[in-house]
Amino acid sequence: MRSTKIVTSFIRDNEKLLLLKRSNKVKSMKGLWAGISGIIEKNEEPLTRAKIEIFEEVGIAEEEITLAKSAQGMRVSSPQYQNHEWEIFPFLFDVKNPKIKLNWENSDFRWITIEELKNYETVPSLDKVLLNLL
Repeated sequence: MRSTKIVTSFIRDNEKLLLLKRSNKVKSMKGLWAGISGIIEKNEEPLTRAKIEIFEEVGIAEEEITLAKSAQGMRVSSPQYQNHEWEIFPFLFDVKNPKIKLNWENSDFRWITIEELKNYETVPSLDKVLLNLL
């Protein structure tokens, strides 16, 4: 089975979490709601990739975020591809009143409570990834 290592980060402002809607321009999971994700390149540290993705996707600089928690990597099967799984490295960051500037990878965003997550069509196992951080 093929495996792709990715980071998934959640941004928290007080008790609200940032949820992003993946655009129709991305390769996978179009139109689904997600955290901030990206493929880990070569031997890159997951935390380094997480901070890069946060800046690229929502315009929040490293000095504006504080790492609240990270979790062990977890494996999730990929419904889009046969014989493929994602190895996800989850992170939770705290931020105060950020200004969100989406890039092309996402078409919309919402600040939600944890309880509201069930109302969104998300990428596979997003709730499980998040629960590992809470």
